[in-house]
Amino acid sequence: MWTMVALLLDLASNGIVRAGPGTIFVYLLVMTQLTIFTVTLYLHRSQTHRSVDFHPALTHAFRFWSWLTTAMVTREWVAVHRMHHAHSDTEQDPHSPHVLGIGTLLFKGTELYAEACRSKELLTKYGRGTPDDWIERHVYTPHCNCGPTVLAIVDLALFGVGGMAIWAIQMMWIPFWAAGVVNGIGHWWGYRNFETADRSANLIPWAMWVGGEELHNNHHAFPSSAKFSMRRFEFDLGWLVIQMLAGLKLAHVKRVACADRKHPEYHAIKGPQHATLAPRVWAMTEYFRKVMLPAVRDETRRCGATPSPSLSLRLRRALADGGRWLTADDRVHLNAWIDARPCLRTLCEFRTQLAALMEQRDVDVGSDGLSRWAHAAEVSGIGSLQTFAASLLANTIATR
Repeated sequence: MWTMVALLLDLASNGIVRAGPGTIFVYLLVMTQLTIFTVTLYLHRSQTHRSVDFHPALTHAFRFWSWLTTAMVTREWVAVHRMHHAHSDTEQDPHSPHVLGIGTLLFKGTELYAEACRSKELLTKYGRGTPDDWIERHVYTPHCNCGPTVLAIVDLALFGVGGMAIWAIQMMWIPFWAAGVVNGIGHWWGYRNFETADRSANLIPWAMWVGGEELHNNHHAFPSSAKFSMRRFEFDLGWLVIQMLAGLKLAHVKRVACADRKHPEYHAIKGPQHATLAPRVWAMTEYFRKVMLPAVRDETRRCGATPSPSLSLRLRRALADGGRWLTADDRVHLNAWIDARPCLRTLCEFRTQLAALMEQRDVDVGSDGLSRWAHAAEVSGIGSLQTFAASLLANTIATR
């Protein structure tokens, strides 16, 4: 009898596998990475943005893994993320750090997700096209919490009481990295390749543990692209996995980002269908790069050793969106700096007018507003602005 008790106690303490720290680390690494791939490849790129299709068997494997390790319902996840794209960094965004606070995003991502999912209107409007078969209606949706319960039992059986700590890490992995880091810090800090209408940013050029989701600004610029990396030094692990699956006939890529071949630092991707920049994103990105930044550099050189108020990098970046996201004090500082430089003031006025025009849905070369703007730019006497206006019209004609 005492032998049986000792065996049971040993099993409870060490589990079936009697794993050491190394084995536990490898187990956690594999399990969490599979969960990341399920979120970025299936829930995000395939279900939400329809940029890639997977073999039915692989699709169901993703669905099962999502149920087992996250308790997330496909329709709910898709609806919340589509709403995020539709209303990024506004009061209607279900997870904007600028509305809710960066601390809230980092540590209360699960609560924010659950709160958004309570809206039937959100699910109806943004959750269309997601799985609606028997197993979804009878297992994955009504019994979504059973998956993590099964995983907890598996972890306990494998590793004993220490399995609960392993299970807790698995449960926190997606809320922290996806909801907290990507959706939170990804709209708070980082570098931007494209001037989107939101505050999305690329966190770092590569991050294996989040599967490419760190390239958040690239994704907001090309939401329908299966590939998130754009510049040559950027690496998207999720895209590498998609290419491997496509080689095995388990994935079909529908859209990939088409970089502007005029910029050699960007990849020119060939694919079945190109996902191109929205006209507004292209125009405002090019305006910042080719008009505003050269003017700021010229002003800096012109000042030289003369005492002049300096412009911080943050305020310089704010020239890309007219200081839209600045505090009142910072906006006063930026406006005072611009007002002392007539050429920059003129360029900012042209930027504001162009942004308003590009936000109209039916902007084309024949529209009176865009034609008048281009004509005013051509007679402004500012070389960089004249060159940009000519390229804007040429690009608009070419894409009609």
